[in-house]
Amino acid sequence: MYLTRFRVNTHRSDARRLLGSPHRLHGAVNASFPTPPSRAGSGPRVLWRVDRNANAETLLYIVSPTRPDLTHLVEQAGWPASDEPGWATFSYADFLTALHAGDTWGFRLTANPVHNIRHQYLKEGERTKRAAHRTPRHQMRWLLERQERAGFEIVQKPENRLLLPEGDEYELVVRDQIPLQFHRPPGGEETRSRASRKGDVQITKVTFDGRLRVTEPELFRRTLTHGLGKAKAYGCGLMTLAPVRGEGAAA
Repeated sequence: MYLTRFRVNTHRSDARRLLGSPHRLHGAVNASFPTPPSRAGSGPRVLWRVDRNANAETLLYIVSPTRPDLTHLVEQAGWPASDEPGWATFSYADFLTALHAGDTWGFRLTANPVHNIRHQYLKEGERTKRAAHRTPRHQMRWLLERQERAGFEIVQKPENRLLLPEGDEYELVVRDQIPLQFHRPPGGEETRSRASRKGDVQITKVTFDGRLRVTEPELFRRTLTHGLGKAKAYGCGLMTLAPVRGEGAAA
């Protein structure tokens, strides 16, 4: 497994167009591998995420089973240099192996929190509709409901650090809710859905920053290499870790 970090040059118009379309970014990331890993089966997949940390810093993170070659992305959206490739790739396997139960990390996750709803007009047996969670409270609950199966638990705050009587129990911040709608060319199995036949994809991306504790290392390694939630092809599902800093939520 590999973790790659790529700095995007947002001064370029090509880069801005690329960042504006998760569909284009999905294609650009997959083009970085001679043979992209199949989405079928149980093996690790290519995950990616864009972090806009400041006006002057936009980073693309990629976790993948094989080492990518981002030369074409450097030409479109990177910072060309004569002595550097424009990105940094690190071996992820040793880091994953070193994770143990009880380890505490700061984390960042961009995800697509959704739930299934049933309208009154739907007949018995008809498929429910997938809808995005809209409020931070529901988005937070979405993540909390998945933590056990994903091999971690969100760290709870001590009582003396609670700022609110309700909704402030965890070291968790929900931010940057971004609704996205973009056109996807027809073709493939995904066109079978009603939304695909209309030609539009609609997702809501939310970023979670916080602290977690590893509970089941094997499950947690799978979360880090397979992603969490829906819309993984469009920049959702990738969780990254960082050493804990201070007393607040870390990322």
